[in-house]
Amino acid sequence: MGACLGVCSLLSCVSCLCGSAPCLLCGCCPSAKNSTISRLLFTFFLFLGTLVSVIMIIPGVEKELHKLPGFCEGSGSVLGVQTHVNCRSFLGHKAVYRMGFAMAAFFCLFAVLMVCVRSSKDPRAALHNGFWFFKFLVLVGITVGAFYIPDGAFTSVWFYFGVVGSFLFILIQLVLLIDFAHSWSQLWLGKASESNAKGWYAALCTVTFVFYAASIAAVALLYVYYTKPQGCTEGKALISINLLLCLIVSVVSILPKIQEAQPHSGLLQASLITLYTIYVTWAALANVPVQSCNPTLLVRNSTSTATTAEAPTTWWDASSIVGLVIFILCTLFISLRSSDHPQVNKLMLTEEGGSGPGPGEAAEPGPHRAYDNEQDGVSYNYTFFHLCLLLASLYIMMTLTNWYRPDESLQVLSSPWTAVWVKICSSWAGLLLYLWTLVAPLVLPDRDFS
Repeated sequence: MGACLGVCSLLSCVSCLCGSAPCLLCGCCPSAKNSTISRLLFTFFLFLGTLVSVIMIIPGVEKELHKLPGFCEGSGSVLGVQTHVNCRSFLGHKAVYRMGFAMAAFFCLFAVLMVCVRSSKDPRAALHNGFWFFKFLVLVGITVGAFYIPDGAFTSVWFYFGVVGSFLFILIQLVLLIDFAHSWSQLWLGKASESNAKGWYAALCTVTFVFYAASIAAVALLYVYYTKPQGCTEGKALISINLLLCLIVSVVSILPKIQEAQPHSGLLQASLITLYTIYVTWAALANVPVQSCNPTLLVRNSTSTATTAEAPTTWWDASSIVGLVIFILCTLFISLRSSDHPQVNKLMLTEEGGSGPGPGEAAEPGPHRAYDNEQDGVSYNYTFFHLCLLLASLYIMMTLTNWYRPDESLQVLSSPWTAVWVKICSSWAGLLLYLWTLVAPLVLPDRDFS
């Protein structure tokens, strides 16, 4: 919280934080759209909350959270049941959940306020694109209030909100990944056909080979570390099923009928989807609550006394770090650009934008070089954008806590099977979605999928 207030005091020196988004550029950046700057600033708020969450689960900081007034008191009433729980063992988990609740509440508030905003002429658009200092104060206020939420059933109920929100955000990630893969392939194939240079084809083949090689190596490691010759049937089945599904979509992507309907489809997209699917499988296996089948399983109990010398538990593991990186990239992707594909723009409720100000969108004179590009209509759906950030805040909350929750005895933070199946189902949904993008032109020949 001290870091947040320090940033707040720094921002208070900038008078234009009480105005619109364009003035934030202050002539330091090239001409940019008002809509892009607003999205970046809201994304900055999300990243700031994520940074605070990461700081709170650092072992050295987590041990000091019990000093927050009222935060540790009442922890003996977990899920409404009085127990003898060492509060200090769960402080990092509690802090991340409350920070996630604060960010979700903040973006939910703006999602509701921005319903049916059609253009920047709507008075609510000024609230969306300006008053950043006051928005920051609102976020800090909600965060402070969230830390005084009594335990009761909060952790249990909010866990399921996090599960649902994370599943939806993983689906959004998959849509963005598929769109990115198609755009990447079209770009390189287009350059290869324009310049008639074999270098682009060589680069395409090299990247595809690297993705498939990494996927095969990852599958081998999953079999080695997350399965045993005897037992671990679930892990063996999940790895094998996803490997088979990845093989199927790879073969389908190069079938003659598919190539005829979609000349730009190929193994580059399939290899990227395969690599991501193997990552999601790894993340799912890292939540299997069986120690013998999951060497990365973390066990955090609260039965030890305050005098017991325990090695501090680090909440994040390798899969969580990769998930954090993917979260950052996808969130920036949502904030910075629209898709090259009209179908994706329609799905994500965005529009393709030009590279400069159009009629009626003159750039502001002087040092302020951003311009209002939404006078005739918004370039993205404000409510949907805030809902995406809401889901992202829930996803990062679950990622930072490894999807763990207190068990029925209220003595151990454990990984439930719920986390495993949510991640596996999301990987299947992603593969089905990619498969649909391949076969849709054949199933619906009357529709334009160009």
